Amino acid sequence: MDQVIKLSINEEMYEVIVKPKDLLVDVLRDKIGLTGTKRGCDSGTCGACTVLINGKAAKSCRTKTIELADKKITTIEGIAKGKILDPLQKAFIDHGAVQCGFCTPGMIMKAKSFLQENPNPAQDEIKKAFSGNICRCTGYVKIIEAIEAVASGDYE
Repeated sequence: MDQVIKLSINEEMYEVIVKPKDLLVDVLRDKIGLTGTKRGCDSGTCGACTVLINGKAAKSCRTKTIELADKKITTIEGIAKGKILDPLQKAFIDHGAVQCGFCTPGMIMKAKSFLQENPNPAQDEIKKAFSGNICRCTGYVKIIEAIEAVASGDYE
């Protein structure tokens, strides 16, 4: 049965009609028009669909939208301040961590959550934290360098 719910996404309120089985990735992309969140594996293993829910990384391909009415959702579109990129976005560009770009939104959103929990991580901690985000292009070196640069305070 369809239900109208209000969602807080990127500090804006949206009223959407959803079915109980509707996944957040589909609602974001198809009903709200926020296409930065990518549909990858549909099984929660690639991380391309990662968003923040109440500040924590979550895989939107495994998250039912109906459960999010009282939650704060942040997508890749919501982390820049106008035309000023988030430090992670800037670092990913500067360090060449963006190649095809498909995994980049999920990587950045995972990094945002990760650095909030662990603002000064060791490289091994970064590698372990990102084992659930797959990149087919970079070999992860540039991604790790970008995250390390933000953690070290090179980007404010």
